[in-house]
Amino acid sequence: MNAEAPKKRGRPKVNQFKAAAQEVAAERAALEEAPRAAVEMRQEMRPPMREEDPRTRAARRAAEIRNHVGSMDEGTDEFYVPLELIPEGWTYEWKRKSVMGQEDAAHQVALARKGWEPVPASRHPSFMPDGGNFNTIERKGMILMERPAEVTEEARLVELRRARAQVRQKEEQLASSPAGQFERANKENSLVKVKKSYEAVPIPKD
Repeated sequence: MNAEAPKKRGRPKVNQFKAAAQEVAAERAALEEAPRAAVEMRQEMRPPMREEDPRTRAARRAAEIRNHVGSMDEGTDEFYVPLELIPEGWTYEWKRKSVMGQEDAAHQVALARKGWEPVPASRHPSFMPDGGNFNTIERKGMILMERPAEVTEEARLVELRRARAQVRQKEEQLASSPAGQFERANKENSLVKVKKSYEAVPIPKD
């Protein structure tokens, strides 16, 4: 009988792919750990932030309040809008939106025809309460609207000419006399004296 050949004893075979995968994982972990350690080191080296001086903070807050409420001589004007917040070339005005809680839709349509549009609340978030999802700026039935300044100036000139025409019409009515009465004139000079004055219409300047 043939005797069985003796089994060779040696080192167990090593899975090369598994070893390579372990080396890659170890290198990746080392690379991920390095930036984290660097950030932690920088945070430890960074000096703690100092709290703002109370007087400086109070002065800054006071300036913000004055900027929003305007002059306090006559009390707080809740409809005050700082001129520096109005975009260049535009006019801001408060317009009626509702009366006694009822929206005046007809008036809003008339305003839209004249070129007025609501000012978006996102442009001035401090004008509305924090945490609210507001699209427009409204206070006590009024809504803040905008229109190009040149259109507003043209509309004011039209109103001024209309007002002067009404004054002239009233003067003609007072100077004329009904049939059968003496003329209210003396040597072609009217006996009716109407005192009138004109005031300049304030127009915001750039």
